[in-house]
Amino acid sequence: MTMRALASDLPIVLQDVSHQVRGVAVLAGVSLTIAPGAPTVVIGPNGAGKTTLLRVMMGLIGPSAGVVTWGGRTAVSATRRAIVLQRPTMLRRSAAANIRYALGSAGIARAQWPARTEYLLALVGLADLSERPARRLSGGEQQRLALARALARDPEVMLLDEPTASLDPAATRAIEDVVRTVAASRIKVVMATHDLGEARRLAGDVVFMHHGRVIENAPAATFFDHPSTSEARRFLAGEQLD
Repeated sequence: MTMRALASDLPIVLQDVSHQVRGVAVLAGVSLTIAPGAPTVVIGPNGAGKTTLLRVMMGLIGPSAGVVTWGGRTAVSATRRAIVLQRPTMLRRSAAANIRYALGSAGIARAQWPARTEYLLALVGLADLSERPARRLSGGEQQRLALARALARDPEVMLLDEPTASLDPAATRAIEDVVRTVAASRIKVVMATHDLGEARRLAGDVVFMHHGRVIENAPAATFFDHPSTSEARRFLAGEQLD
């Protein structure tokens, strides 16, 4: 069964959105449309505003200026959106119990919990670790569990903040496999990453940010093969940006 309401949160539209923290502009005049389709990958140097952008899309923080709409509406509850932060907190209980807690928080009927928990653990490759304490899982396993908890909400949009940061190549591949599966199920994925290889592997379109601004927003092939700005060309070449 599904929890989804009839109204869609897509597209997510930011119109000239700025966000300030203690007088410093973390986002500066961002205009962007997040539409259904393949994953949107947000890249840029540290401090570019990637995390803040995801938090604004989720509705966790509001803009200091500008307007955000979800499916043409403002002030929409985040029941159809889910976010996984870079360092998710694991509850002091088993992997399966973490998912059951998420299902309960999402309002899923208790009778559905066993089947949903089994399905979600299998989806993220943790079926054999269902009773292991979540805090004893490896970093990559904890990230996959965090993805499963987010999916317990049956989201239409999943926002991921550098989900493979500090993970080894095998753990990164496992996370990327989950992202591909999620995207294939028509859930819109918006993911921030510092890994250009990962962006190439996963992105349908790329949002390149610097100093809180969107410098480029283009299909992935166009961005990587024919970047239109000097900042993007320098970033792709591995140069530091001012």
